[in-house]
Amino acid sequence: MSKADDHDGDETDGAVDGEGADGAAVFPLIPADLGINPLLLALLHAMVFIDGSTDDIIDPDAADEAMQYLVTYLLRLKGPAMQRVHEDMDCLVGYAKQQGWPKQQLTFLKAFLADYGIASKE
Repeated sequence: MSKADDHDGDETDGAVDGEGADGAAVFPLIPADLGINPLLLALLHAMVFIDGSTDDIIDPDAADEAMQYLVTYLLRLKGPAMQRVHEDMDCLVGYAKQQGWPKQQLTFLKAFLADYGIASKE
C-alpha cells in the first residue's frame, strides 16, 4: 500500500499526495464519480490501514480485534446490499487496473471478498 497522510482534497485525482508516517498503509483516494458506495470505501480504507500498517503504527492484537468486528458487520449485509458490494468491488478493481495501481493493492482488492468469507454473490 502507498504511504500518505494528507491530500489536496480533490476527489477526482485518484491519488493521495504527500508522505505519511513510516509503516502506515494507505490506499489512493477513490474518485466520487465512480459511484462506489462511500461507506464501502471508508471501510476499505480503514481495513487497509488496520491490517496493513506496521506494529509500530497499530498494535497487532488491537488490529486483529478491530478487523474481526469490521468483517462481522460486513457479513451482515444480505441480498441487494451484498450484491452492491460485489458490483462496487468489481468497479474498483477495474479502476485500479486502469490507473496502474501497484500489484499489492490490486491483489488486495481482487481477493478482498474471498479473504473475508464473502466470495459468493447472493
